Amino acid sequence: MSEMRSRVRGGSRFFIRNGGPLVAYSPERIYEEVGFIAYYFHWPHDEIMNMEHRERRRWCDEISKINRKLNDEPEKKNVFDVFGKR
Repeated sequence: MSEMRSRVRGGSRFFIRNGGPLVAYSPERIYEEVGFIAYYFHWPHDEIMNMEHRERRRWCDEISKINRKLNDEPEKKNVFDVFGKR
């Protein structure tokens, strides 16, 4: 499968293509992911920004799982669940 990425620092274009349609991620969504990971794991900005979108999403999911377990909320929506998946 072909993969195409275009990262523009400080801009609004983050394109990902993994054999599917071209997807652009808004700066708001990227800031949300980066802020969420940085807040909980205290990782440096550059390290988080150098991750692929899929990896950042995975870390957001893992952080949300941790919060649900700590709050004893296995299936309920958690306010810290950035993507509202669970």
